[in-house]
Amino acid sequence: MKDFIHHKPLNENNLPFISIIIAARNEENNIWNCIQSLINQTYPQNKFEIIVTNDHSTDNTVPIINSFQKENIRVINLIDFTENVTTDADCTAPSKWLETLASFYIKKRPVFIALPVLFNRPLPEDSFFKKFFKNFQSLDFMTLQGITGASVYNKFHSMCNGANLAYKKEVFYEVGGFEGIDNIASGDDMLLMHKIQKVHPDKIMFLKSPDVIILTQPAETLKDFMNQRIRWASKADKYTDKKITGVLLLVYLLNAWIFILVISSFFFIKAFYLFLFSVAIKTIVELIFLYPVAKFFNKRKLLWWFVPAQPLHILYTLLAGWLGMFGSYHWKGRKVN
Repeated sequence: MKDFIHHKPLNENNLPFISIIIAARNEENNIWNCIQSLINQTYPQNKFEIIVTNDHSTDNTVPIINSFQKENIRVINLIDFTENVTTDADCTAPSKWLETLASFYIKKRPVFIALPVLFNRPLPEDSFFKKFFKNFQSLDFMTLQGITGASVYNKFHSMCNGANLAYKKEVFYEVGGFEGIDNIASGDDMLLMHKIQKVHPDKIMFLKSPDVIILTQPAETLKDFMNQRIRWASKADKYTDKKITGVLLLVYLLNAWIFILVISSFFFIKAFYLFLFSVAIKTIVELIFLYPVAKFFNKRKLLWWFVPAQPLHILYTLLAGWLGMFGSYHWKGRKVN
């Protein structure tokens, strides 16, 4: 899959009007940077609006938004979430995000576009263990982004991330919006994508360009990380695209097999050798896949963390997958069963 490169200046008369949706709940530490990155876009200011859906924030999120005093920035209730480009309040966008997105839309005319997301790098003051934890999250998330891009491009199955996606407003209404999936706490991005795919299977695309990479924050604590991944895993049985369910089940069973081999190694020497062989094959295959993804994101140095991160990846996959189906999690101050 080649990078999409935008060369020619866009004709302002033909530019689409873009509505940017930001989901926010108690994001006073992040919302200013997010909105500022959007104000700094190279796209004409009169060709886009910023809509922040305030999900009952109890901090200074709304006052901070109102402090910008821009005509194209407004706050609405979550129930009014209906427009066509989405991101999250803890995200920042590159300056050519909208310009490149519009150019891609004008040339390809998709109705739904999945775009890349990347975690911010660790802070210089972070401890070694915190850096390892954040780099582990970056590796894991980068792998998911690689799978997303490859699967959408090859039309194998459809994945996306709500921190960076776009869709046509009329198509949103055409498929009934979030009707039928609005009772699910997580996964509205991919479930909406699947609804649109049923109607427009050849109009779902992935935009691969460094100019549209959205940066977001990794979890600060292990508890937050596990709650996030359990929330993601909880939607596994809700997908209408059963190929995704099959892939997730295969990944889970592979990691369960390796874990069983670890336990068996204490009793059978052959199990230990089989464990070493299985981990070696898993690591090699994943590194071959991940290298071009890391190159695209300019994160090849992260691959040095890949081998030591394997045990944590296996354990969290098993735990998050199980609790996602049979447990509960906390998200934005709410407990979800």
